Amino acid sequence: MADLILFNKPFQVLCQFTDEPTKDGQKRRATLADWIRIPNIYPAGRLDYDSEGLLLLTSDGALQHRIASPEQKMPKTYWVQVEGEISASAIDQLAAGVTLKDGRTRAAKARKMDEPELWPRVPPVRQRNTVPTSWLELTITEGRNRQVRRMTAAVGFPTLRLIRYRIGDWSLDGVEPGKYRKIPVNLPTTPKSAKRPIPTKSGKTPRRRRSS
Repeated sequence: MADLILFNKPFQVLCQFTDEPTKDGQKRRATLADWIRIPNIYPAGRLDYDSEGLLLLTSDGALQHRIASPEQKMPKTYWVQVEGEISASAIDQLAAGVTLKDGRTRAAKARKMDEPELWPRVPPVRQRNTVPTSWLELTITEGRNRQVRRMTAAVGFPTLRLIRYRIGDWSLDGVEPGKYRKIPVNLPTTPKSAKRPIPTKSGKTPRRRRSS
């Protein structure tokens, strides 16, 4: 049994527990430590600074790997506000896969949706009075850098607001922005070595700030 944290990450919050200092004296950005005071947990996957929604965290390395590993192909569902009235042909292109600089994306699930009932974003999305906006639901099984934003831009509809609603069987339902919910998850028995947090690409364990 492992504990999983379902966190609704607000806009402009770093997906880590510390912010690296800058040489030009830039103000410290908000981090997970400003919202979560649970020791020894780490994000299972990433969510961009300027994206909102579901982020999963755990102290169990096997569960972290199951969620974050590209080999698992765990589906992730996003609600996306785009600039312009998105067309049926653009939806079809997103579903079939689009060609990006780092290759063609896998087939996805894409559909136009009504504007969801959401919390207000702070600061609000900048919109032009002369240009309409629309919403789509997009489910992908990859995790390329800024993939959803690049996909909608590739079909001619830039992303204005991006919210991750679901990862696998877990969703934002019942989790308000800036809040989290802890749930138990049953896992098969794994070697002790698999229960440590998965290192980052640099070979280091993800950094976090000590709880005070």
